Amino acid sequence: MHLFRPIDTEGVALVGWGVRVLLLSPEGGEGRTAERISGLGGLIEPETDLYQAVETVAGDATGYGLFVMECDPYGGLEAGRRAVAMLGRANEVTRVILVSAEVGVQQFPELPGQPILLRAPLSAVSLRVGFEHALRDRLVYPAAA
Repeated sequence: MHLFRPIDTEGVALVGWGVRVLLLSPEGGEGRTAERISGLGGLIEPETDLYQAVETVAGDATGYGLFVMECDPYGGLEAGRRAVAMLGRANEVTRVILVSAEVGVQQFPELPGQPILLRAPLSAVSLRVGFEHALRDRLVYPAAA
């Protein structure tokens, strides 16, 4: 006898449903990263200027669930780390993902205030894992039936 249990895929596909994401990218909201974040359910607010992005997140820290920065066009991973430092206390509330080709080993730190580091070019799988890790405190899993 074979038993099949259907898996509810609708509930698991959109990891970041409704989460406001500030994306710092030279392509704004038109690039591959923006497309993938949207595919995970994030509401993207694109920004192309580094200092404006930092000011926006720092000024409305509780309004954003995630800040994603493509570091390479802005000076590499070091520029991303400086941006995180400029966020100040907002970094403790808003999780940060830095994407750079300089990242050798992807990092998923446990402590808030430390950025998640993903290797560029960004794959759909690494972004999903990073997204889930960043939003792990916000996820509510449905009760088992």
